[in-house]
Amino acid sequence: MKRSIVLLIPALAMFAAGAPLPAVGDTVEASVKLIDFSADDSCEWFVINDGVMGGLSRSDIRPTDHGTGIFAGVLSLENNGGFASVRAAVGHRDLSAFTGLEIRVLGDGRPYQLRLRTDDRFDGIAYRTVFETREGEWITVRRAFTEFQPTYRGRTPRDATPLDPAHIHQVGFMLADKQPGSFSLEIDFVRTWPAASEEP
Repeated sequence: MKRSIVLLIPALAMFAAGAPLPAVGDTVEASVKLIDFSADDSCEWFVINDGVMGGLSRSDIRPTDHGTGIFAGVLSLENNGGFASVRAAVGHRDLSAFTGLEIRVLGDGRPYQLRLRTDDRFDGIAYRTVFETREGEWITVRRAFTEFQPTYRGRTPRDATPLDPAHIHQVGFMLADKQPGSFSLEIDFVRTWPAASEEP
């Protein structure tokens, strides 16, 4: 399984993750896995911490030997820092036939963000939703696409359009709870949940 970790990249031209996955519209599927660490063609992950702004937080993401991935590190508030994040490029995915995303995670009791981007850029507007974790317990979290809110550098940009699930290019996780210290989030999968016409 090929995996790459980089701490900082200047442009998203270096951010490609191989061949795009097939669009949802190509087949009728009950669910589509966007992140699956057990797959041989799993996405490449990239680390973007507050070092881009002078901060000192550290993190990485690594596969386990049982088909999951662990996003872990140390959050620091020094030098005006305060966030650690990872993201993966997943190709251009049209997920408009689905209601939202479902994730299965093992956390440490801290709140994390699930983040989406609708283009291949390194910088720009992201769409986030916050989910709580339970220390030492696997949980499954569902979020409708309508629950993802636009954000840019920690603020809600004016005139930002709602998330368009027909154009999903990147999936990521972030910790930015203003609580310094070590953290760990184990990720089993990120996948879609039922079509918009179905009940969750």
